[in-house]
Amino acid sequence: MTGSPTRIGRYTVARELGSGGMGEVYLAYSPAGSPVAVKVIRSDKLDPVTRARFEKEALIARTVIGTNRVARFLDADPFADRPWLAMEYVAGRTLQDCVDSDGALPLPLVASLGALLAEGLSAVHDAGLLHRDLKPQNVMLGSEGPMIIDFGLGAFMDAAKDTLSHSGVIIGTVRCMPPEQASGHPRVTPAADVYALGTVLLYAASRHYPYDGHQWEAVAMQVSNPEIGPDLSGVPEGLKALLAAMLTHTPEERPSLAEVADACADLMKAAGKTPADARLALISRTTAAGGETPTREPISTSLENLIDERAVIVGSHDLVSPLDIRPAAEEPEADEEPVPELTTAPARPKARTSRERPLASTRVAGELREQYAVNSTL
Repeated sequence: MTGSPTRIGRYTVARELGSGGMGEVYLAYSPAGSPVAVKVIRSDKLDPVTRARFEKEALIARTVIGTNRVARFLDADPFADRPWLAMEYVAGRTLQDCVDSDGALPLPLVASLGALLAEGLSAVHDAGLLHRDLKPQNVMLGSEGPMIIDFGLGAFMDAAKDTLSHSGVIIGTVRCMPPEQASGHPRVTPAADVYALGTVLLYAASRHYPYDGHQWEAVAMQVSNPEIGPDLSGVPEGLKALLAAMLTHTPEERPSLAEVADACADLMKAAGKTPADARLALISRTTAAGGETPTREPISTSLENLIDERAVIVGSHDLVSPLDIRPAAEEPEADEEPVPELTTAPARPKARTSRERPLASTRVAGELREQYAVNSTL
């Protein structure tokens, strides 16, 4: 665990799970001993506007309900020195690892995968959010079936113009980007996630992406060119029409998630499988082939002691999410009259905390003023 933090927020770090263009991911434990996955964002992804946007999206992310296909968003601190977010820890292998190790999935299992992931993305969209970075590496396959991870990072996906420049990460990401995102458009619609889901299902069925190349620039040029169609070689005939529709260049021409789920259900039915049976077959294929999915990460004695120490010293402020810390009252300017408090209803009690922050809007404005302040000595 050399170089890894000991604690992130209220979580005790066990080990690093991985790293990439966005930052590092750690397996950590709450003071009560629950495993979580904590992602710490790269410092070069930060600016005041991105932090504020992350704060807003993190608050919304906690409201996603109606599916068990998305790893639950637990907590976040957008204004830490390095922002972090804690998600439900999902044991298992990524879809990319499963396909690379054991080969492409048969059509009924790809259809099951598509229906289940469409259900999860629908819940995300219903909350008013997009995933923006769905790819085989962000789909975990465990004992309960497929689960979408890295949800909640949408605020960072379009934050920097150099997003496409991180070597070793962009190839995996740009291969799954819709044309409108690869072309640099700052705003995308739910159709972007439909396209990304198409790339995930294509990889599951054929072990390749719709576009490929040795450099991310070459891949991005292919994705952005409406004259170049996706590579659907190796895809079962029954699945080609659906994937072609999901990967079409124009967002408005792609099917909705509901239409994707219906098409996947028809494919399962044509293969003689019910959705429940297909899901169980998918779980059997993706867990048994790679060994038994672990149900519990081993905890060393030293780590148990750290968790115990944290549980002993945890105070009331540690039980309050950084997202729930109410901002301190702003002092009025010298030439402003104080705003009287409302007396028609009692004030909401303020969360007890040793850390207080101004409102995101005030904080961003202050940081921008400081950044662009005129130097009076010049």
